[in-house]
Amino acid sequence: MTFSLEVKQELAKQLPKARHCGIAELSAILFFFGSVRTEEGKKRLVISCEQEMIARKCFTLIEKTFNISVGVQKSDRYFHLEVADKELSEEVLLALKMAEISNAECSEAGHVNSVLLKSTCCKRAFLRGCFLCCGSISDPAKGYHLEFVCQKESLANQIAGYLNDFEIAGKIVQRKKYYVVYLKEGSAIAELLNVLGAHVAMMNLENTRILHEIAGETNRRVNCETANLLKSVNAANAQVEAIEHIAKTVGLEALPVSLQEIAYVRLEHEDASLKELGEFLSPPVGKSGVNHRLRKIQEYADKLKG
Repeated sequence: MTFSLEVKQELAKQLPKARHCGIAELSAILFFFGSVRTEEGKKRLVISCEQEMIARKCFTLIEKTFNISVGVQKSDRYFHLEVADKELSEEVLLALKMAEISNAECSEAGHVNSVLLKSTCCKRAFLRGCFLCCGSISDPAKGYHLEFVCQKESLANQIAGYLNDFEIAGKIVQRKKYYVVYLKEGSAIAELLNVLGAHVAMMNLENTRILHEIAGETNRRVNCETANLLKSVNAANAQVEAIEHIAKTVGLEALPVSLQEIAYVRLEHEDASLKELGEFLSPPVGKSGVNHRLRKIQEYADKLKG
């Protein structure tokens, strides 16, 4: 099972406590899968979708929100939900601000009526419904990407606007004939999952983020230590080369006594650090003092080479 499907299954089990939130979530689902038919002068609401969990969610929302029964049929790959009583069907349409739509898909309106989405809790429910219908999220172990794919630019703007109300910055890009609202930051995706009510998925994502951060920090430290070690090895090799050049040309006796001492110590302990070299001297010398003497030796060798 994909991480995206896990999130949707968790969201499908979330039922709004308030009636207005149920209407807000229904409005999102009906935007994608609902249509209004006129029969004998009466309008009837019909919902058709492929995913069983969305059909079940829609069935439960209508029954609990309006206390009416819904008929369900399955044909081919689709689940069809229909309010059998025409009078009750019009009641649902009025509540969803859809009574003015006739013989057309709900999505022809371009976006959901904002009158239904004034409160913060209703915006949460609306975004939850949108994610169920057009959302997807990548496996956080492979990368961070969440998106809503919309056929209408106005709906994409509406979703991005409500995300912004929760201080989540969603970006919009056009992909062929679709408008995509997307997030690519792990923290923003985690915050949105929290807003939607997918708390289990949010914790799984956060755990993955923590593991990624630990692994990244470990890699950075290893790389830094490796680079420092390589730098020390290169410096030591250069110092030994300079000392050997002086010995072959003018002899180490040409150096001041303090430089002769550190030169012999470096030749004896090629792998030692500056601190260790200083401890081999008598009296001991600090790292800066050792570094100063070795630099003087390299400068002297460079003059001989020049």
